[in-house]
Amino acid sequence: MTRAELESAFHEAMLGVYARARDEAGYNATRFLVMVRQHGGVATAKTLMSSQTPSEGCIELLQRGRADLSVEALVADPKWSSLFDEDQIRRARERLPEGRSSHCGCATQPADRRP
Repeated sequence: MTRAELESAFHEAMLGVYARARDEAGYNATRFLVMVRQHGGVATAKTLMSSQTPSEGCIELLQRGRADLSVEALVADPKWSSLFDEDQIRRARERLPEGRSSHCGCATQPADRRP
């Protein structure tokens, strides 16, 4: 698969987690969808991974028990590793303890202190 094909597939995966989060977890991440449509999936993921704190979406999905639908879970997936640098992948994995997508490393942040 070429890099362009991989980026396109990742973009579709980002749209897919948006739709699944909406349909399966009741989380309508409209700002996320706008970012993906405006900047593309890879650029959006890189922006979110550049933050020192977990995304609002990660926090919301953790609270709903669906961190598997987070950007962090996608970035941590080895399938997409060539699209991201080591720091971005490390940050995603740190937010997903033990490399799993069961929680986002943001459990100690109260909901009213979201980034």
